[in-house]
Amino acid sequence: MRKPSSLFKRRGSMLLALVLISVATAMLIWWLPWRAPRAVEDFPLALLDGREAKLSDFRGRPLLVNFWATSCAPCVEELPALLALHAEFAPQRVAVLAIAMPYDPPLHVAQFAEQHHLPYPVALDVRADAVRAFGGVPYIPATFLLDRSGRIVYSHAGLLDAARLRQAIELELARS
Repeated sequence: MRKPSSLFKRRGSMLLALVLISVATAMLIWWLPWRAPRAVEDFPLALLDGREAKLSDFRGRPLLVNFWATSCAPCVEELPALLALHAEFAPQRVAVLAIAMPYDPPLHVAQFAEQHHLPYPVALDVRADAVRAFGGVPYIPATFLLDRSGRIVYSHAGLLDAARLRQAIELELARS
């Protein structure tokens, strides 16, 4: 006859293993679609400065797209890294486009952009066209690197890993 405590330990270990396998599977399912290079469908952009544009206006050069919100602490935290990457790669014709999440009030976005002196275009995604085109953006910040033809070649959800993104940009620049 087994002791009750060993039976509980065994069941607990099995339950823990099942939970870990479930979490790993869910993460893999979420991670895989973000990693496969794919083209992003064109969509209209309402830029903060009042201009209208389309995503395709940026084709012909690498494009770094960052989804963010003024209420997102990690988005604010990664801003210095984005500004540094913009300064470093703008001379090599790498464009940066910040897309505010649909729930972010345009007035807040405008105030934030002015306060932080954002040197790159900021788009308002009021109708969620951009979010849909990128397959849904479940977490912010979310950063994508598009190649010259508009295909996603790098993506990252969460706080930016500037070193990895720099590598991806350099690799994309080397391809031409």
